[in-house]
Amino acid sequence: MDTEAQHTERGSSSEPITGDGEGSRSARSPRPSWPRRLLRRPGTGALAAACVVFLFLLSTFVVQPFLIPSGSMEPTLRVGDRVLVNKLAYRFGAEPRREDMVVFDGTGSFVDEAPRGNPVTGLLRAAGAALGLSEPAETDFVKRVVGVGGDRVVCCDGRGRLSVNGTPVDEPYLMPGDAPSNAPFDVVVPRGTLWVMGDHRSRSSDSRDHLGSPGGGMVPVGKVIGRVDWIGWPFGRWTSFDPSGAFADVPEPGAAHG
Repeated sequence: MDTEAQHTERGSSSEPITGDGEGSRSARSPRPSWPRRLLRRPGTGALAAACVVFLFLLSTFVVQPFLIPSGSMEPTLRVGDRVLVNKLAYRFGAEPRREDMVVFDGTGSFVDEAPRGNPVTGLLRAAGAALGLSEPAETDFVKRVVGVGGDRVVCCDGRGRLSVNGTPVDEPYLMPGDAPSNAPFDVVVPRGTLWVMGDHRSRSSDSRDHLGSPGGGMVPVGKVIGRVDWIGWPFGRWTSFDPSGAFADVPEPGAAHG
C-alpha cells in the first residue's frame, strides 16, 4: 500500500484553497503567538527595557513595592501582602510620626550587619525586592512608630495600656487578644531615633527585643526607607491607611517633661 501517496492525497484534499490556488499558510505553519509577534516588532525590545528602567527608578526614588514576609504586623498587614512604600513621605524635612508604619534598614539596630553572600545573587534578589517580586533583604523591617525623639514610652499602666509622655494610648490596630506588651519597659527615645513595634505584639520582634543591643532598640530616622501608605496586592485587600487618632492626645515631649 502506498501510504505516502495516501498522505499526499489526504493532505491536498483537506487543505483549504485560497484565491490564488495555494494552500493556507496557517495550515502548514501556525502563526506565532501574540507575545512572539509583539516581540518581533521593531523597537519592542528597547521599549521593554525602557519600561523596566522606569519601574526600577520609580521603585528606587518614589514608590517601592514591598512583600510582607511575616505575621508581625497582623491584622493590618498579612503574609504575602504587597504594600506600596512612599519614599517621598520623609523627604524635604518631614519626619516619621507616631502611628506611621515604616519600612527601615535595621542594620545597627535590629541586626549587627548585612549578611554576606554571592554578589550576583544579592543583586538579583535586590532587583526582585525592588519590584516587589521577592522577599525583602534580611535587614529590612516593617513596624509601627510608637515613640519619636524625646518621647517617654512606658508599658504598661494599671489597665494594661501603653502610655506615651504620660498619656495612655488605646491602640485599635493591635491583633485582637494581644496585650500592648507582655514585657514591661520604660524608655526615653533619643532625638533622631524611633521606638517601633509590630501590631501582632506577641509575634513581633521589635524595639523591645533589642533593648540590650548597641542601639538600644532605637531606629535612626536616617535608616527609614519610607512610609507604608497602601496595600497594592492582592486586589481584594487594596486599601490606603489613615491615622486612627490613637496618639492625638499625646503631648509633645517638652510639655510632658517640663
